[in-house]
This record gives sequence, structure tokens and C-alpha cells, in this order.
Amino acid sequence: LRFSCRRGGGLVQTGGSLRLSCAISGFTFEDYAIGWFRQAPGKEREGVSCFSSSDSFTTYADSVKGRFTISSDVAASTVFLQMNSLKPEDTAVYYCAASYCSGAGCCRLEMHYGMDYGGKGTLVTVSS
Repeated sequence: LRFSCRRGGGLVQTGGSLRLSCAISGFTFEDYAIGWFRQAPGKEREGVSCFSSSDSFTTYADSVKGRFTISSDVAASTVFLQMNSLKPEDTAVYYCAASYCSGAGCCRLEMHYGMDYGGKGTLVTVSS
């Protein structure tokens, strides 16, 4: 799999919005769970969101639920993360990832343990 972050992160004020996008090539969307992860300085990696197109399942970390939305453009093999109402604690390096499995069980497992393939991260900084 090849990952390409087309639009990266950046600096945004508290309450602002950013949209991350990640193009993935060399795979079939329906066969993979796609996720977004983040890692803040000095903290453990955190699973942010996961999407499985085989059953249209999505899940989010409690810390971002209601503020972040994962979506995809299958034709363009691109996955997005819309981040609204950003908070300083959302500051982290974000990266998209994928695992060769699908469905709700896969997403929940991979969110916790991490995925098999991942792209380079992009830094999101939320100023207070």
C-alpha cells in the first residue's frame, strides 16, 4: 500500500477546523479497514477513527466523538478526516493507516492495537 497525504495539517486556533486527506493506492477499499491515528508529544498513540466500507461502519475515540468525521471517496481512493471545534489537546501528529480486515470487530480491534500499514504523519497544532 502507498499513502500520500494530499492536504496536511497546520496551525489553527481553538474552535477552528481542519480537513486532512490521505490518498491510498494499491488496495481494494472493501477489503480494508481505514483509520486515523494521532500521537501527541510524550503520549501514547491514539486511535482516532476507523471506517470499514464493507458494512459502512465507523467508530470514533470518545475524545473526538461529535467533533471529527471520517469519510472517503472510493473512486479517488482517498480518506478524509474533518476536524471541527478543535481543542489544544487535539495537537498531535496525525496519520492514516489501513489493515487487511473489515467490519466493526476489525475496526474496534485495530483502533486499539494499531493497523498494519500507515502513512507519514502530518502535524496539527491547535493554539489556545
